[in-house]
Amino acid sequence: MSCSCATSAAAPAAAIGLLSSPRPSATRLPSSLALPRSSSPGLTTAARWRKQQHQRRQPVCCEVAVRSSNDSATSSEHRIGAKVRVTAPLKVYHVPRVPEVDLTGKEGVLKQYVGLWKEKTISANLPYKVEFLLDVEGRSSPVKFSAHLRDDEFEYLD
Repeated sequence: MSCSCATSAAAPAAAIGLLSSPRPSATRLPSSLALPRSSSPGLTTAARWRKQQHQRRQPVCCEVAVRSSNDSATSSEHRIGAKVRVTAPLKVYHVPRVPEVDLTGKEGVLKQYVGLWKEKTISANLPYKVEFLLDVEGRSSPVKFSAHLRDDEFEYLD
């Protein structure tokens, strides 16, 4: 005995495609993209297409123009350890326990030139690192801090 409700439920499902084959059909690549089978035996169409795309790739070459450190007069201009005075109107806000420090007229020591990295010139906006000492109320010793400056913002005292 067959049940009429089971057959009536299967008919609408088949009509909308729910009872189609459980395996989806494989999508095929256009024949223009596939390599001839003789050149790649044993590979599927997709694998041959990937191999073809890989063979088409061109190597990437990056070149950077860097000025040699010997060309610039950096060694004579950057006197590490020299005393300097700030000539430009500058304010810094990174000193602990002080909301704002005006560096105009302050004296410090040139600690580092950061325009050279691994003996190559880099484009640092503020290449000179200068260390300052500042007396702060409530502390027995002065606060040591550093600031990065341009070459036109300070003068050498030595």
